[in-house]
Amino acid sequence: MFKSWLSKNPYQLIATAAFVDLFILCVAWEWFISPLRPGGSWLILKAIPLLFAIPGLWKGNVYTMQWASMLVLLYITEGLVRILETGTNFWMAALETAVGTLAFVC
Repeated sequence: MFKSWLSKNPYQLIATAAFVDLFILCVAWEWFISPLRPGGSWLILKAIPLLFAIPGLWKGNVYTMQWASMLVLLYITEGLVRILETGTNFWMAALETAVGTLAFVC
């Protein structure tokens, strides 16, 4: 099992892990860490497009990597806009920006 992981490009693994982390971060942020409304908000749906990219990134599909790199720019932009907030939202936005940038670079 680990041999198949080791045979993959390390940047491919990092990008896939970054997309999984970004999905978990978006769901957790909008559901229970710091939702816009108590009990969560519809912004949790923003994480769904990330799910479509994860299998293609794992397989190393070049076309998926191309459109996923454009998709992740939306999450980086959201993080940069929401980084102006205070408290928990600042740290979540900084983390979203960092993970999104990692996914874009890899």
